[in-house]
Amino acid sequence: MKTIRIKKSFTLLLATSMLVVLALSGCSGGKSAGDVVPGNDGDSANSGGQVTITHYTIDSEDRTFIEKLVPDFEAQHPNIKVKIEKAPYEQFDSKLQTLIAGGKSPDVTSHYGYGGFAEYYNKDMLLDMNDIIKEDGFKASDYNIPDDLMKIYTVKDQVYGIPVNMYVSLMLYNKDMFDAANVPYPPSDYEDKSWTFDKMVDDAKQMTHVSNDIAKTQYGVDFTWSERDMRPLYFGAEPYSQDTWTNGGVPSETHFDSPEVIAAYNKLFNLILKDKVSPTTEWSKSVAGQNGDAFVTGKVGMTVSGSWSLAGSNDFPFKVGVAAVPAGGNDKVRSVLFVDPLLILKGSKHPKEAFEWIKYLVSDEIQEKSIELSGGNPPVNTKAAETYYKHFDGIDAADVKKVYEGAVEYGFESYNHLITHYSQINDMFINEMQPIDTGHSTVEEVMPTIQKKVMEIIKR
Repeated sequence: MKTIRIKKSFTLLLATSMLVVLALSGCSGGKSAGDVVPGNDGDSANSGGQVTITHYTIDSEDRTFIEKLVPDFEAQHPNIKVKIEKAPYEQFDSKLQTLIAGGKSPDVTSHYGYGGFAEYYNKDMLLDMNDIIKEDGFKASDYNIPDDLMKIYTVKDQVYGIPVNMYVSLMLYNKDMFDAANVPYPPSDYEDKSWTFDKMVDDAKQMTHVSNDIAKTQYGVDFTWSERDMRPLYFGAEPYSQDTWTNGGVPSETHFDSPEVIAAYNKLFNLILKDKVSPTTEWSKSVAGQNGDAFVTGKVGMTVSGSWSLAGSNDFPFKVGVAAVPAGGNDKVRSVLFVDPLLILKGSKHPKEAFEWIKYLVSDEIQEKSIELSGGNPPVNTKAAETYYKHFDGIDAADVKKVYEGAVEYGFESYNHLITHYSQINDMFINEMQPIDTGHSTVEEVMPTIQKKVMEIIKR
């Protein structure tokens, strides 16, 4: 993988802007959720005893696979025990806050819930790892982690997160549906200028067949490019003011009722309501279940979503291809990056031992091993990435690599990682946009309400 350029101006603004909240406060001193083994004074494994650290994660197979790595780590580090604590996705943020409030802060976690890095940062939850990194002699390059990824979670030269996984947005397509419609496959090359949003719509029309018989209905595309508030960016419309990044993820203005943002949302909702090449939420639920993915059923020709969708592609009941996200009007941004960092919480009583666990998880060997154990999680480690590209049966590794490298070349880190109060913003968008999806309200009618509610949430 080539060196990753994640909009350096944005990253540097973020890195030089988030107010120095953490510098003004010390560690919280709360006890770790992992108990100290009797005989240890609790200060450090160097005291000669054994300590237990807790890694808090989502209760899903692509995250809990780390339990299989614990025995090997503990064998290499006999002074450290690792406890894995889990919660369902929907409860991840609330349980984390409960643990911290109860003085049982986990040692290691990531922003796996609705909340993101900016939210954790502004709540003063994160430990600055600089002293540990200096004492340890840790260098990202020794772990094949690109410097630009490290900068995402570095604020005023203070490191708050070590990247462990890197997802991008991309397109998956059903080769069987393309073949049946006699439509050429979309390109994996981001530099192919013929691959545009309008071309995608034209291809989708040739694969769409709507019938009263749900079993005979299929759609050409399902376009779910990132979270709802970020989607206007794909068309070149910026919903948050530029000072969002210099205010620590807190915008002074939002523009969700602007003509440009409204036009962007109309283009997306028209895929469902006007062009009728995309499924409604209700149709998707009817064929795939409440939390299912309609693309997996073989009734959708293309889907634009996060690269986590690749993880299950080996088991899909049809031939799968991977393609670039088509150009939508923003010549700099066509992909969303979802870089997951490992964070040490300020409540940790054993940060040095927690850092040993983090180093283990980002090492060459374990990053490569984790691809298979997790079912296809993308590593940040560029050496392990070469194995990741070859992981998917029936998909050309060269296409996966080309799509990944193009995605990061045109990538922008996801808003849910970089804007505070994001869990509330996300819930509000889901609720307020539902009437548009069902055709009961227009974008023009809904966006002024969203604009008002976004600013209310941000000002809390």
